[in-house]
Amino acid sequence: ALDFDTEMKESTESSDKEKTYELPDGNIITVGSERFRCPEVLFQPSLIGKEASGIHDTTFQSIMKCDVDIRKDLYANVVLSGGTTMFTGIGERMTKEITALAPSTMKIKVVAPPERKYSVWIGGSILSSL
Repeated sequence: ALDFDTEMKESTESSDKEKTYELPDGNIITVGSERFRCPEVLFQPSLIGKEASGIHDTTFQSIMKCDVDIRKDLYANVVLSGGTTMFTGIGERMTKEITALAPSTMKIKVVAPPERKYSVWIGGSILSSL
C-alpha cells in the first residue's frame, strides 16, 4: 500500500478493500487487511518481530556507501526484481520512501518491470551463457 496506515484504517471500517479469489482447487477465499499487512513487512520488518531495516532503508544505505560521484546514477536506476516485488504498488511505494530519505534535489527513479518475477533467473541464465 502506498499509505499503509490509511489502507489499514479503511480496511477495518469497510469491506470495500476485501478481495475474493478463487483457488486452483475451486475454493473461494476472501482476503481483507492481509493484502496490506503482508507486503508491509518488507518496509517494516518490526511488524513480525525482526530487528532489520526495510528494503527502502537498505537501498538508501547501500547507495550512501557508494562513491559520491555515482550516487545520482544509482538513485535514478533502482530496479526491482524477483517474485517478492510482485505486490501491487511496490514501485510507487519504494519511490515514495526513498524520496523521503534522499536529498531533496535528487531525482529518484524506481523501475518495476512486468517480467521482474523472473528477471533474476533471466539474468543468471544470461551470465551463465557468457
